[in-house]
Amino acid sequence: MMKVTIGRSILELVEGDITLQDTDAIVNAANTTLLGGGGVDGAIHRAGGPQVLEECRKIGGCPTGEARITAGGCLKARYVIHAVGPVYKDGRHREPELLTDAYRTSLDLASRHKLESVAFPSIGTGAYGYPMEAAARIALTTVREYLKGHPEIRRVRFVLFGETAYKVYERVLQSAGPEWL
Repeated sequence: MMKVTIGRSILELVEGDITLQDTDAIVNAANTTLLGGGGVDGAIHRAGGPQVLEECRKIGGCPTGEARITAGGCLKARYVIHAVGPVYKDGRHREPELLTDAYRTSLDLASRHKLESVAFPSIGTGAYGYPMEAAARIALTTVREYLKGHPEIRRVRFVLFGETAYKVYERVLQSAGPEWL
């Protein structure tokens, strides 16, 4: 585990299973239908049970770069924030902007719902093919910038699946240097 302090908030990196997090909300790397899929999305829908899917059906989808919130169902987290990242093509089809927006709109939802802790996966780096290092830079920078102006969110945890993902995020965070904080 790696922790850094940003203002009054803590940013953490852990390797693990996002469905087991006891944060106020976990973020789902969702697709535009919000009806479940593979990877993180499928795992969250399975662990959250039918209530999550039922609420997603009522929402009716979500555009790329945005996020929607539902109850957590059977999860430890009270809420699931469903964020839709971009499918990576070549980095020149607004992918960085859309990935930034997915993180920012997730954090905006957390703030609006008075949530103090949020756990994120690495959005877009699975089936959507976003290069891990580029995605980590966007994710960590977006969260850092948000936390500087939103001390109501006390903890953001990146829950990374596998040692490779964890090491990439750790390297990106360490390379940022102390002036980054």
